[in-house]
Amino acid sequence: MTVILVVAIVLLLLVALLCWGLLFPESLGPVFARLQARWAAARQRAGRAGDRAGQGAARVRSGVREEVVSVRTSLRRHWPVLVIAVALLSIPPLVILMSRQTVVLSDFRGDDLAESGSMVAQLLRGERLTPPPAPPPEVFTTTEIRRLRPEIVTADRKWNQIDPDLQQRVLAIYEVMRRQYGYEMVLIEGYRSPERQAELMAGGKATRAGAWQSCHQYGLGVDSAPIRDGRLQWDMEDPWTRRGYFLYGELAEQAGLDWGGNWRSLKDYVHVEVTDRCRAARNAKRDELRRQGL
Repeated sequence: MTVILVVAIVLLLLVALLCWGLLFPESLGPVFARLQARWAAARQRAGRAGDRAGQGAARVRSGVREEVVSVRTSLRRHWPVLVIAVALLSIPPLVILMSRQTVVLSDFRGDDLAESGSMVAQLLRGERLTPPPAPPPEVFTTTEIRRLRPEIVTADRKWNQIDPDLQQRVLAIYEVMRRQYGYEMVLIEGYRSPERQAELMAGGKATRAGAWQSCHQYGLGVDSAPIRDGRLQWDMEDPWTRRGYFLYGELAEQAGLDWGGNWRSLKDYVHVEVTDRCRAARNAKRDELRRQGL
């Protein structure tokens, strides 16, 4: 932070000096001319005897003193203009810092998540959040779900099976999604047994992780989806659905979670997890299974 401040001050001073030169170019000509003359004279005197060099050095010092006096005189004469120039240069960054508005270019998403992030933090610092009422069971057994996401039909959706800290973070995200953006989020799967994990991996569609390899086994991963008109939404080609999942992912990151939509290979837009704790839990389970000879 200190380095950035120093660099900013140096840049500001350089800009101010440039403005001075642009406003009073006549003051730069004599300065450059004298400096060039002194430099040429110094080079000529460099090869002379010691006494001549001493005399030249004295003349150079005298010339430098003259230049310093000249600069001081110019600064005294034009200091109000310099002050005004510095003030004018300071106005744009001050206005930006005070307004803190988000500038959005075309083709970029324009959702300002600054307020949402603070709301997530406030909710996590406040009273303990309680899970919302579960939607009707038929929401998870529609013909579309049985065709596209059949694993959801038998998924575990008990909030008390989820790690308490992760539970609060996810509920805070749900609240912001509902209050700030008008999205109702639904838990579609929380805890997942190792047997179910192995079964899903064998199916080859829902996951590539085997038993004890998914954060779901440790209560440190959950899947959620937006619901609209009584139906869970999956179609990422739909603008409303796509916006909802990306908001969900960005809020998850603000809440300290990792979002499956950022994964490089198999994108899992419904999934968030506590990666560090999950990795530690997997390592501990691997050591336990090794000791058991499994």
